[in-house]
Amino acid sequence: MTARIIILNGVGSVGKTSIAKALQEITPTPLLHVSMDVFCEMLPPAYFDHPDGMRFVIEEADGKPSVAIHSGPVIERLMDGMRHAIAALASRGNDLIVDDVMLGDEPDEYRRLLAPYRVHWVGVMAGLDLLEAREKSRGDRMIGLARWQFDRVHAGRHYDLEIDTGDLTAEQAAKRIKERFRL
Repeated sequence: MTARIIILNGVGSVGKTSIAKALQEITPTPLLHVSMDVFCEMLPPAYFDHPDGMRFVIEEADGKPSVAIHSGPVIERLMDGMRHAIAALASRGNDLIVDDVMLGDEPDEYRRLLAPYRVHWVGVMAGLDLLEAREKSRGDRMIGLARWQFDRVHAGRHYDLEIDTGDLTAEQAAKRIKERFRL
């Protein structure tokens, strides 16, 4: 049977992980949750804020902090490896929920690698004020990441379904995804 893959793309703190976990709870088929954050945690700590890894540059936008992300060759290889790992998991018949923050040409790579599978693209969105409030309340995010990602993550993207987590709980969003893609 051909693997099914749900790709959740959205700004950090928008609720992708919560939606993925809620979707796992309500689907009869086991969906493996593949998270970009988990892959990033594989990076040695010395490569955070390192030119070969992931650098965070604090800028200002509209009088507020905006944290730009610059990726070096080590993080680029890691993220490329993540996409190939997703394809490998799918090749073994695993159904997946992918939780990602796409800032570049990642969708093209996913389309190439995942062409043999049934892929459903979900844009997970919320207003910037809500994202910044969540970012602050979480306490585990750099303040300003959401602001920098906000206009970049969905630019030029086309989705099979868009979810606004300002209007829906994670459980409601998961139910909408389940119904839309008949999971």
